[in-house]
Amino acid sequence: MDTPTSVDCGREVRFRRSFRSLVECMVPACCGFQASADSLASDTDDRYISSSPSTTTTTTTVTGTFFGYRKGRVSFCLQDHTRSSPLLLLEFSVPTAYLAKEMQHGLLRLALECCHPRQNDSQKERCSLFKVPVWSMCCNGRKVGFAIRRQMSVSDVAVLKLMQSVSVGAGVLPLATGEAGDLLMYLRASFERVVGSADSESFHMINPVGSSGQELSVFLLRS
Repeated sequence: MDTPTSVDCGREVRFRRSFRSLVECMVPACCGFQASADSLASDTDDRYISSSPSTTTTTTTVTGTFFGYRKGRVSFCLQDHTRSSPLLLLEFSVPTAYLAKEMQHGLLRLALECCHPRQNDSQKERCSLFKVPVWSMCCNGRKVGFAIRRQMSVSDVAVLKLMQSVSVGAGVLPLATGEAGDLLMYLRASFERVVGSADSESFHMINPVGSSGQELSVFLLRS
């Protein structure tokens, strides 16, 4: 088999049903990862809460892919389209199962933040958010660790090549399994890219026609 397999035994299913099945598969009976108990951030923080672009922002559509072994860490890849080189590849410090658990209620809001180095305005303009090496990370308002920008590995290339024909979907990839038969899961969708400024961008999942109720957003902020 050389094509991505849906979680419904290879049958074509609606994105919503596939997504729900994937989450149920990814979340173990007990998820050992715990967010920092004393680091609850405000879910109503104005920097993150708004998903509607203002008149001063620019918007485009990109492809976003979450993938990782169920018992491992999650990677997040942004591309112009499914066959292009990655614009950004991040690895999150949280387990795949933890993010899936947060998705169960239909909301996943990831806020990544970094501090701006002291430099003049001309240097600031040349520094892309996609070049930032390390981000602090909040998931649904709670600090959960960090995200690291990394280069493509051989396995990353294999994953993205296998998924070139997939524009939207969630499922299991037919690659070599991880430890103890662990499965490599993926979630791919179109995202609206909202560029607020040189120091602020956000990505909001676009639900396919016939599917609704899932909100998934990723925010990048340089303070």
